[in-house]
Amino acid sequence: FLTHRRQSITLPLCISLPPPTTTKMKMMKLKQSLFSFSLLVILFYSSTTTSAQSPAAAPAAAAAAPTVTAAAPVVPVVAAPPVGGAPSPSSGPTDIIRILRKAGGFTTLIRLLKTTQTSNEIGSQLLTSKNSGVTIFAPTDSAFSSLKPGFLNSLNDEQKIKLIHFHILPSFTAMTNFDTLSNPVRTQAGSDPIRLALNLTSTGSHVNITTGVVNTTIAGTIYSDNQLAVYQVDKVLLPLDFFLAKPPALAPAPAKPKVHKKKAAETPAAPADDRSGAMSLKKGLVIGVSILVAVLAAISS
Repeated sequence: FLTHRRQSITLPLCISLPPPTTTKMKMMKLKQSLFSFSLLVILFYSSTTTSAQSPAAAPAAAAAAPTVTAAAPVVPVVAAPPVGGAPSPSSGPTDIIRILRKAGGFTTLIRLLKTTQTSNEIGSQLLTSKNSGVTIFAPTDSAFSSLKPGFLNSLNDEQKIKLIHFHILPSFTAMTNFDTLSNPVRTQAGSDPIRLALNLTSTGSHVNITTGVVNTTIAGTIYSDNQLAVYQVDKVLLPLDFFLAKPPALAPAPAKPKVHKKKAAETPAAPADDRSGAMSLKKGLVIGVSILVAVLAAISS
């Protein structure tokens, strides 16, 4: 009975408890499943984090790279015609008056260009000198207003023409080519190295202008089309010629003495009178000697 009971008790225990090896295998599979799931979760989270952070990381990488600052391009105030659209002789030259009016702030300069007929000269030069062109330094109305009161009115017509011509170079010069010019730069006013000296110094896009009276810089580009260049200046370029004493005028050559025709005609007649007087003297002597001989002969007889 005890044996049977012991067996009956043991038997249920054997049936209800699984073998130890099976339990271990299930636990291992469960651990493997949990480990695999954990890896998947970690991979998914890491990929999501990377994709979310990549846009923000890009600027940081870009910020680490060295940056190169480019010089700001010089943009003309008045747009030039497109390439190939330059005016032909049949269509007329580029109108400097129209350019200055469109830019605005150059009323005084426009008036001087008209009254001195310099605007017409510029148009003719643009037509006849296609290869050289023209460069103009354009003072603003504020620049003329800063002059001494009454200065412009004190200039005669010749000086006004010289003043405007002093602002014009007889060739096209780009903003980046001023360093290639030789000082003093020749202007339309003339090439006197002292009285009409215009000196330019260039450093990058900064161009300094000196005349011996005025020191200023180019404030900006108004117009440029590879034939005509117009640059704004904030001061009127006054030549030293207006403030130096004028050189003394040369003394006139002495006048040649005039020879009167009447006197010239009488002058050669004088020797003839001398000859006739000499002949009369000789005749008188001959007559006198003859009379003396006759008297002596009579006395001796």
